[in-house]
Amino acid sequence: MGVGQLLPDVAAKRDRLLAILGEMSGVAVAFSGGIDSTVVAKAAALALGPMAVAVTADSPSVPRSELATARQIAELLGIRHVVLATEEFENPDYLRNDGTRCYHCKTELYSRIETLLPELGLPVIASGANLDDQGDYRPGLTAAAEHHVRHPLQEAGFTKGDVRALALHWELPTWDKPAAPCLSSRLAPGLAVTPERTRRVEEAEAFLHSLGLRECRVRYHEGDLARIEVPASEIARLASDPIRGDVARQLRRLGFKFIALDLDGFRSGSLNELVPLELKVAYSRTLA
Repeated sequence: MGVGQLLPDVAAKRDRLLAILGEMSGVAVAFSGGIDSTVVAKAAALALGPMAVAVTADSPSVPRSELATARQIAELLGIRHVVLATEEFENPDYLRNDGTRCYHCKTELYSRIETLLPELGLPVIASGANLDDQGDYRPGLTAAAEHHVRHPLQEAGFTKGDVRALALHWELPTWDKPAAPCLSSRLAPGLAVTPERTRRVEEAEAFLHSLGLRECRVRYHEGDLARIEVPASEIARLASDPIRGDVARQLRRLGFKFIALDLDGFRSGSLNELVPLELKVAYSRTLA
């Protein structure tokens, strides 16, 4: 099964990925339903059969649509799927949102999965991190290192482009799926995380999706300000009536007091610009 032929270097990486996973006696894949973790889950299912399990976190930071997608994809892959309630919203260090939120989130996730490993009969946790993730500010990778999480895509040499190519070859529905980070990632550093704020973001982005915007972000800033990022090609449409007025009314109904359209357009991780430099340096050293 597959669409077309993989380039030789990607085919070689696929084979390395399957071999890496095949050397494990079992693996719990931290599975969001996004493209990276879907490729790892697919490869794990091929290499390990019933000794591969996909584990998905469920909390107020996970959009309901993403949880539903994860369930559907796991069923499609034929991999055992466990939905695990996580309690990062009980952790004041997470709620503080000082720039290390992702570290506390992943610490909670990997700690919870670790408690499941004996019951599942699995020795290893694997993530969907690829080589491109190494160049970004990712405190979650520090948490992964502390919990001895394996990154099979990195070990096999996969870039994001390679992951998409293999997902297309395997006819996975997520092969061109835009990234969907957790809802808490939309809150500017320094703005406390609350279920009410993540709910507002989820509903605001759902409304933008209903307008045909496949890729967008609603960034939540101090003062209940929503900063909307859409692809540059969509800015003029969103700024024109009647859509402009509809967006403003809907976001005000959700509780936002100010609604701004970012003229720089969509860019992943733009809120990392607000993370204090000392934190970026500290976590870069941790990852070095």
